[in-house]
Amino acid sequence: MQRLYDFIRRHPTGVDCFWAVFLLGLSGVSIVAGHAGRTSTERIATVPIVIGLCLVVALRRRAPEKMLLLAGALGVAQLVFGVAPNVANFAMLLITFTVATVGERWASRLALVCSLSAAGLSQLRWPQNGPESSWPQQVFVGMVMTVPFVLAWVLGDSMRTRRAYFSQLEERAARLEREREAQSKVAVAAERARIARELHDVVAHNVSVMVVQADGAAYVMDAAPDQARQALETISSTGRQALAEMRRLLGVLRTGDTKESGEYVPQPDVEQIEDLVEQVRQTGLVVDFKVEGTPRPLPSGVELTAYRIVQEALTNTRKHGGPDAGASVRLVYFDDGLGLLVEDDGRGAAHELYEDGGADGAGHGMIGMRERVGMVGGTLDAGPRPGGGFRISALLPLKPAQ
Repeated sequence: MQRLYDFIRRHPTGVDCFWAVFLLGLSGVSIVAGHAGRTSTERIATVPIVIGLCLVVALRRRAPEKMLLLAGALGVAQLVFGVAPNVANFAMLLITFTVATVGERWASRLALVCSLSAAGLSQLRWPQNGPESSWPQQVFVGMVMTVPFVLAWVLGDSMRTRRAYFSQLEERAARLEREREAQSKVAVAAERARIARELHDVVAHNVSVMVVQADGAAYVMDAAPDQARQALETISSTGRQALAEMRRLLGVLRTGDTKESGEYVPQPDVEQIEDLVEQVRQTGLVVDFKVEGTPRPLPSGVELTAYRIVQEALTNTRKHGGPDAGASVRLVYFDDGLGLLVEDDGRGAAHELYEDGGADGAGHGMIGMRERVGMVGGTLDAGPRPGGGFRISALLPLKPAQ
């Protein structure tokens, strides 16, 4: 049964042609049965009118507007030549339904007008109870004959409305799917930007440590081989750490590739800030580290943001503070958040490196800091200290801003 239904849906014109042939056969039987009593003009006009109405049935879905005009012209010909209604006039009912369903709007309105007037004109041309019937009887019969045409038009128009409704639903679903795809692309782009900031922090910090250690090792290579060996060991461990973090971050970008063996390094947290400070001290930078308040677990986003801010601030101190600069790092645990204060007494960074994130394209570390703090709903204040040097202050709430 399902195959038959699918075949009918795939071949609508073939199905209409079958019904047209069937209607032509019924009409032929009707013409032969009622051949007596007809004038020669009526007999001559009946055959082309019947064939034309059967053609309307065959092509009603292929060219509905043209078939409606053809059916109207054949109806007028019936009135003119006196061809009484027969089985073939069922085609007018079908074309009314078809045009109301899939035809143009003007054709649908024309079909409604023809449906309202066809039965009345037919009743005037061929009275149901003969010429002696009263006009109330003719009006009643005309109204009864009009009902099927009006119902066909109403049913077709309701199907048009339903199809339009389902079409809107499909379009809306497709639009929502496109929006979801766009949102997914935006999310991927945001994630890639976050990873880019992570890479910047990792590379900038670790490479600066390696450069300082390499310079120190080259300076004391002959005078103090033990210190040079220690500096090389620091370079080696720092490089491994940088590679491990870069492998973890770049692994997020790989889709569809085979996962590499090995464990990924977890995200840095607040407890690792002390290790970070100790690593910086080994480069020769004097750093004072202090924790105030009662340490407690924090959201992972807040901990990662705090670690990266301290990392970027100490990196900037080494890059811009000068040879004799010192720094201090303060972590303050409040009831509703975490406070960070990183200061140095060096010569400070150039103005364009921190104002609005760097107007000359530099200062990407400051841009990263502001974006990280904004992601967790915190505030950041960065700029020169009144007594010289540079100061970075951040407040990270436990809950993101609404």
